[in-house]
Amino acid sequence: MDPFLAGSYLTVDLGALQENYRILSSQSEVAECAAVVKADAYGLGLKEVSLSLDAAGCRKFFVALPSEAVRLRKYLPAAEIFVLGGLFDGAENIYIDERITPVLNCLDEIKRWSKATEEHGPLSAMIHLDTGITRLGLLQSDIEELNSNPHWLDGLEIRYIISHLACADTPEHPHNDFQLSELHRLRALLPPALHDVPVSFTNSCGIFLGPDFQFDLLRPGIALYGGNPVPGQKNPMKQVIHLQGKVLQVHDVDSKNAVGYGATWRCKENARVATVSVGYADGYFRALGDVGECAIENNKVSVIGRVSMDMISIDVTGLSEDKCQRGTLVSLIGGAIDLDELATQAGTISYELLTALGHRSHRRYINAVQ
Repeated sequence: MDPFLAGSYLTVDLGALQENYRILSSQSEVAECAAVVKADAYGLGLKEVSLSLDAAGCRKFFVALPSEAVRLRKYLPAAEIFVLGGLFDGAENIYIDERITPVLNCLDEIKRWSKATEEHGPLSAMIHLDTGITRLGLLQSDIEELNSNPHWLDGLEIRYIISHLACADTPEHPHNDFQLSELHRLRALLPPALHDVPVSFTNSCGIFLGPDFQFDLLRPGIALYGGNPVPGQKNPMKQVIHLQGKVLQVHDVDSKNAVGYGATWRCKENARVATVSVGYADGYFRALGDVGECAIENNKVSVIGRVSMDMISIDVTGLSEDKCQRGTLVSLIGGAIDLDELATQAGTISYELLTALGHRSHRRYINAVQ
């Protein structure tokens, strides 16, 4: 996209992304660090992100869907690629041809993948245990049935036992220790051949719960992209994105003039209001109307009135005219605007803000270290 034609600009700092990978890798002396790149690498671009992580030393990648895995394989011919969503019905040959490893979430998937080995030879897999999030994975009854039928594993090379934390973003939550205990208990019920298989348990926040949770393979997602994995503490991660919108017009208004749809905002005295070319079609949440903050040269200003599809209004009364003119760039995410704080203002989480980023912004990737 020609940057002169864009209303907003998304800068992705691939050097910061790579540094975040190194920071996360350093949290364990023994565990390898993978990367979760599902949902187009959390909205930041699968190709650019995955190539940068590969250059930083990452060799294992997780996606949600086999379609994502097929796309990722084009960029990373030698990487190990794991599909969290499991073995999709009828797609066995695609997994095999693309060298994709499924995370097997139920007994049916285990049996179908084992059946495929009869024709294709040994196939790699992960086995998912549900330790208390109740989304995907084997329950105790499934494990007991598998233990009675160990031949269902014939031909399978189980790379890892995997589970997922439900409350890792709340370190003091008792469910974390409960799930850790459940993981140990359920592993002991598996067929003997699986007792010594390596384990992957921790997401971004889980990594910071300590060595007892880290096991053999770390599985960060949001922290790679700058989200805070230690809520309530200083974010140890580097800022990866900077979303900026362009000022289209600046108005001098008084209390007679309403701002935006629904005429929900009026000033008490004279004010200066700037219209910025970004809206919910660009992933800037409608919920940020009247509550969000943005910044001009690190000076924070308030979003006023409703967020519309293509525009927001901001109160720039406190800035000198030379600081905010037609064409001035306004920081919406990044710069002086913290990703997680903005998510809180929108009543959501940083994951949703990133994955909602639209494709109308001119994208610029910087600082990749090869």
